[in-house]
Amino acid sequence: MIARITGRLEEIAGSSALIDVGGGLWYEVLVPACDIERLSRRAGQDVILHTIHYFEGNPSHGVQTPRLIGFLNESDRDFFSLFTTVKGIGIRKALRALVRPPTEVAAAIANKDAKFLVALPEIGNRTAERIIVELSGKVDEFAGELTPTVEAEFSESAAEAIAVLVQLGERRADAAALVERVVAVAPELDSPEAIIQHVYRLKAGGR
Repeated sequence: MIARITGRLEEIAGSSALIDVGGGLWYEVLVPACDIERLSRRAGQDVILHTIHYFEGNPSHGVQTPRLIGFLNESDRDFFSLFTTVKGIGIRKALRALVRPPTEVAAAIANKDAKFLVALPEIGNRTAERIIVELSGKVDEFAGELTPTVEAEFSESAAEAIAVLVQLGERRADAAALVERVVAVAPELDSPEAIIQHVYRLKAGGR
């Protein structure tokens, strides 16, 4: 089993990292969507990827291709292994779905935040419910400081505003911080739409 690879990151090609380990040997390593941008900025540098080695294909047809999946730390690798135990979540689907860091996904699962999960690619309502049911109580160690999720501290309108901001591209922690500032200065706002409008005025330098 190949558990870790160290080498120079030559390039990111689609969802794969090409690693030069020396001696003329290059490895193609699949990476989760959340790591593609970070790794792209490290092209030409040495990297360490913690890996999962698996075979892709149908063994009954005698066609199997060895694959490697790489992660920037062991915790992300262990979370991925757990995440793919959920019925209907295969390797490729999980790689595409994890556009947010595993710590954030784990926090959402721990706090039964189905809205966060549905916002991920490949994850519909039924799949989100299945993830929560099957992994609830198993992901706290991966969520770290993000458990419980910040929405639990806010009103329903504020929590919904955070969820919408995340869908619009804000990092969850940033969205929560912005909404917290808005609620502090304008507690009379009682709808997600009003809170979001105030958030964008705040980001533009307004009050």
